[in-house]
Amino acid sequence: MRVAVLRGDIAAQEADAIVNAANSALSDGAGVNGALHAAAGPALAAACRELRRRDLPRGLPVGSAVATAAGRLAARWVIHTVGPNRHAGETDPALLASCFTSSLSVAAGLGARSVAFPAIGAGIFGWDAAEVADVAAGALARWSATDAAGSIDEVRFVLFGPEAEAEFRRAFAPRD
Repeated sequence: MRVAVLRGDIAAQEADAIVNAANSALSDGAGVNGALHAAAGPALAAACRELRRRDLPRGLPVGSAVATAAGRLAARWVIHTVGPNRHAGETDPALLASCFTSSLSVAAGLGARSVAFPAIGAGIFGWDAAEVADVAAGALARWSATDAAGSIDEVRFVLFGPEAEAEFRRAFAPRD
């Protein structure tokens, strides 16, 4: 599995699946969530409302992941995951790691070969970019040892700013 770290607009990524740093209501919001909803058009919001109505009446739990069609995005699917909110006292790195591993498992189950991730939790949920990068690197290392890992060829971390990009490059740098 190839891992790439780049700075850019995740909504413009051509990948089988794009991961959304969602809220538990799966509704439009700020940051990555708002950008994906705006770029995807009304089909994404409609798919999220149907998913809530049909399967998730209480919302998507923190650390879990679920997929919808991607609307007008250059992807087949959007995988929604809810990161832990540090400002609300959700400080367990295992919950954050679960966002990455759950999203990868959903992607593998869909048959996705490429997955683009944002820095889940590093925006309005208050996680430090360095900690998110370290948690993501550890989660990806653990997940890549599973049987499902062979189904995904590429994982991209698409970061909005230079700080997050630098931290992800550090976390995913080859070790001697």
